[in-house]
Amino acid sequence: MLSRRSLLTNSALAAAAGALPRAGHALADYPAAAPATGDRVVANADYAVVETASGKVRGSSRNGIFTFKGIPYAATTAGAARFMPPQKPKPWTAVRSSLTYGQVCPQPARTGWANDEEAWLFNWDDGQPGEDCLRVNVWSPGLDHRKRPVMVWLHGGGYTAGSGQELPSYDGENLSRRGDVVVVSINHRLNVFGYLNLTEYGSQYADSANVGMLDIVAALEWVRDNIGNFGGDPGTVLIFGQSGGGGKVSTLMAMPAAKGLFHRAIVESGSTLRVGNEEVSRATAAALLKELNLDKGSVEKLHEIPIADLEAAAVKVTRAPRLTGVVNFRSMSERPGWYPVMDGRVVAQHPFDPQASPLSASVPLLAGSTLNEFTNAIGRPEAFEMTKEELEKRAADAYKERGGQVIASYKQLYPNANPFQLWSVIATSGVRRNVVEQCKQKAAQKAAPAYCYQFAWQTPVLNGRPMAFHCSEIAFVFNNTTRCDRMTGDGEAARALAEKMSDAWIAFARTGDPNVKGLPKWKPFSEADRTTMIFNDKCEAKDNLDTEQLKLTEPKS
Repeated sequence: MLSRRSLLTNSALAAAAGALPRAGHALADYPAAAPATGDRVVANADYAVVETASGKVRGSSRNGIFTFKGIPYAATTAGAARFMPPQKPKPWTAVRSSLTYGQVCPQPARTGWANDEEAWLFNWDDGQPGEDCLRVNVWSPGLDHRKRPVMVWLHGGGYTAGSGQELPSYDGENLSRRGDVVVVSINHRLNVFGYLNLTEYGSQYADSANVGMLDIVAALEWVRDNIGNFGGDPGTVLIFGQSGGGGKVSTLMAMPAAKGLFHRAIVESGSTLRVGNEEVSRATAAALLKELNLDKGSVEKLHEIPIADLEAAAVKVTRAPRLTGVVNFRSMSERPGWYPVMDGRVVAQHPFDPQASPLSASVPLLAGSTLNEFTNAIGRPEAFEMTKEELEKRAADAYKERGGQVIASYKQLYPNANPFQLWSVIATSGVRRNVVEQCKQKAAQKAAPAYCYQFAWQTPVLNGRPMAFHCSEIAFVFNNTTRCDRMTGDGEAARALAEKMSDAWIAFARTGDPNVKGLPKWKPFSEADRTTMIFNDKCEAKDNLDTEQLKLTEPKS
């Protein structure tokens, strides 16, 4: 006898069978993915696959530019590898997906998030921290063998913070497309992980004070060995960087291991004449060990300490650089902090003091800064209310009896500036002085040219209070003024200047000469003329722009 359940079940099966299509009457198949041909963004399993020395990587393309992110150029630096020179990455056999950025070096928490205007303006991406952070990112117009110039970007953040993805302006797509160039950015070790001087604690730590710089050398070696498969020319490599990235470019010019790995150099707002004080560096390491209750007999425990504990101790024993008042780049490396040191081994000499390193004599240099750098009114609308009396007091505090003369001299250069704008330019003179001195030392070699610039364009956002602030030129260099509209306003003037600046950087990468259509003739720097290209709505090349002003603001020993 059939139960009610079996009857219902059999009836349902019969009904279902009756509903099945007969042969030749199949239902529509599962919908296929649309063909990728002509799509703006493509990322498929068998698409954009490139062979590297360690294995195959798979990227994507966007608007015709191939992009690869987070490719390992060296092995993890965790555990026993902490504080040690970088090692080759472990090879992989399967195709490695390289669609997203890799880890960033652990670093102190960003304080800028507390400033609403600053956070909105910069729009940071702090990434995911970790010690497996030695990664490169690549943008290329073609995965062929056309030998395009290669532009390797070194991020800012001093030697303490930052990453290759930190700012929207770092994205290499537009620069790659505009110049038919291959753009590379990297992450490397920073702060205590990259610059802890343990040389007094065992021969195994002989290079510990400079492993962050050795990471960059390893990245440049990766470029030499692999970039040809990404459409780049390993024989035409530009290194360029801003702020701390400019300091890294300067330092690489004095490193024997980096010789021959790059052929042009651009320093943006980071002209470094001297690397760190080795004695201070050793003392900082000793203070760190004391903070962690370690000594020479237990130094190996540093490899096991959790990242958070190591970071906390590192913050306690260092002092952040002072970026208020008159900024003096030359004295920054005398403070307890994290930076490379001249050890005669990794860093052969100070990069540009007392003279330019002969290691990079044949490398053309382009160097410059922004008009206002760190002295801006981001998050401080009251700053623009500075009175003439307040300006005079600040100048007197900084320059004593020369204060009035300094103000009068800069007023001749900028007669329409309000007191705060004038103070901003005066306070930035130390950054500008390093640029001029770096170009002077490079030109004195008489082996390769130096070109000098100043970025003076005043952003319209936030009522113009940021002015030509630190980092503001990067969006123009990368032709990213639309992508970075919070910084630039994305007006026609910004886009026009971005085309000129990015073209000049591209031309310099390609030939070592930044002269391009749309700019006045840009002469190499000489001691007599000190030619500076001023980037603004109207670009001008001026001789001896501020020679007298820099003499007046020269620090007295």
